[in-house]
Amino acid sequence: MTKGKLYSDLLNLDLQRFAVDSTEGLVGTGTKLERSTDGTTWEEIADIKTVPELGGDTEKVDVTTLADDRRKQVEGIQNASNVQFQAVYKGASFAKALKQAGDRKQYQWRVTYPDGMTATMRGSYNIKFASVAVNGALGYTITITVSDGPHFTAADGDSATDTHE
Repeated sequence: MTKGKLYSDLLNLDLQRFAVDSTEGLVGTGTKLERSTDGTTWEEIADIKTVPELGGDTEKVDVTTLADDRRKQVEGIQNASNVQFQAVYKGASFAKALKQAGDRKQYQWRVTYPDGMTATMRGSYNIKFASVAVNGALGYTITITVSDGPHFTAADGDSATDTHE
């Protein structure tokens, strides 16, 4: 085996071996929360341990008339709500998250799941420090007041159409 062949073999890695296969389901390990001021440059904001339900229930609009014998409803707009991420207190990441908490500025947020699926949203945020107990980890909650989103993009890069925008 030549030296060139050896280097060629080393550089010719099968990157698919390292991809996350979500065909049988997906665990949350590796999910991250990122923040951006401009939507192009992202930074991981905290050491999160829980991600809340993302999305919202659609409001119902009553369109029943006096001629109807049953109530009729159509789909209205989707509720944007607060989302709360539980995080583990680690000095540097807490300081980063705390620095602009409560400034009422609208930030871009992105949750990235292990297979590459993303959920993006816009909103301001605040921090609440969790209660402390004997033999318990220190933690805090990042609460984002969602003003737009979330918008989902599938892992294969195709943007899922958010029908409730």
